[in-house]
This record gives sequence, structure tokens and C-alpha cells, in this order.
Amino acid sequence: MTKGPYLDGQLLIAMPGMSDPRFDRSVIYMCAHSEQGAMGIIVNKTTPMMSFGELLSQLDLTGEDALTPPPELMQMPVLFGGPVEQGRGFVLHTSDYFTADSSLPVADNIALTATVDILRAMARGEGPERAVLALGYAGWAPGQLENEIQHNGWLTCQADEELVFGLDYETRYAAALRKLKIDPAMLSSDSGHA
Repeated sequence: MTKGPYLDGQLLIAMPGMSDPRFDRSVIYMCAHSEQGAMGIIVNKTTPMMSFGELLSQLDLTGEDALTPPPELMQMPVLFGGPVEQGRGFVLHTSDYFTADSSLPVADNIALTATVDILRAMARGEGPERAVLALGYAGWAPGQLENEIQHNGWLTCQADEELVFGLDYETRYAAALRKLKIDPAMLSSDSGHA
């Protein structure tokens, strides 16, 4: 579903020399990219001491319908999705859950939903098969991301469900690099153009 030179549905992988510490060793799933700018969710950094269950409590959703989500869902960490709108929640998920008025299709099998309805559906066991929950997102003004890529800030690669949803958060950076056949130990923060 890639449109021209845009990176929707792909991964951005921070280079070791990333100057912004918020993006150090980040893997970002790109949700939208066009001439108007870009938006993505960091998929490998958890927020300190925040779980799905705690988020349900904070949003006062635990009392609704006497919800009793499975314990593994209640323990699911909430990710640091990026530095923009950190109080806003986003669920990146498989497209088996889709609501026409609130889900954004990103790739053939992945969508993004930013309404509380998906949290309720997940708590009832009616949500997507696979999902990551994040607070905040990474955003770029028009041309900004292209400039950062040109100046060796990011590598890009095709995303796959296992990397986005299946692996431990701590292993996603190395796994994304290995997908490009790069040994993380061999990367240098110094880079240039040949």
C-alpha cells in the first residue's frame, strides 16, 4: 500500500548518531507520510510503570459492564509512542478490528485507532488479535523527515507483524536492523555518503 516515495506502513530505525535523545535506538512504525508531513508510533519503548489495566483505571473504564479483561492484557505495557501529544492514546493493531469512522488503514493488515472504543472492545475480548497501545506519537513537518533521512538520521525497512507485535520491546531495535542484514554492533555513529 506504499504510495510513491512515502513510508506508510514501513519502519524507521534510528541511527546510532541520532541527535535527539527521545529517539535514541527507536523503531517507529510509520502511520502516515505525505507532502504534508509524517506521523508514526515508536514501537519499542515502554512508558514507565504504565499498563493497559492502569490506563483503564485512569480512564475510569474498569467499572463499565463489569469488565474483567484477561490478566495478560491487563499487564500489557503502554508504549511511549513519541513526544507529540503524550496525553493522547493510540492503538496500532491488526486490521481484524476496524471501525469505519475511527480506524485509519495503514497497510494491508495494520490499522491505527485513537478512540476509547477500541480499549473497551479489547477489555471485552472483542478487540484486534494483535495490538500495541501507545501514548503520544512522532511527527514531522513537511520535508523534515526526508531531510533527517538524507542526513543519516534514519534507516528504513519493510515492517512485518512479528516485528511490530510479536517480539519483546527490547529486542525490536536489533531485530529491525537484522532485517536489513545489519549487525547492530557494526553500526557507527559516524556516517557519510560515498
